[in-house]
Amino acid sequence: QVQLVESGGGLVQPGGSLRLSCAASGSISSIYRMGWYRQAPGKQRELVATITKGGSTNYADSVKGRFTISRDNAKNTVYLQMNSLKPEDMAVYYCNARQVLPGTYDYWGQGTQVTVSS
Repeated sequence: QVQLVESGGGLVQPGGSLRLSCAASGSISSIYRMGWYRQAPGKQRELVATITKGGSTNYADSVKGRFTISRDNAKNTVYLQMNSLKPEDMAVYYCNARQVLPGTYDYWGQGTQVTVSS
């Protein structure tokens, strides 16, 4: 019902920046909240940042002050601006879209790799 496609991942040096994009298609009107999760090898997937339909944002403590989530409603796209990147930010980043009506459901993108290395 909803399809998500991430882009913008790649290789960056510590202290550098990347901007991830997630384009949504399908039943866009059903989306209440979008966000980003990440998963490093051998680690559990964790929430990075979210933004609701009303514009409220939430961030993991580990990225506060460094990452910014935003959206472009006209393009049905959510962004994650990542600054001051650290090696511990290295992970596959997954876009998430949450539907609450007619029922609760999470949609996921295929993931985009972020590598932070000198």
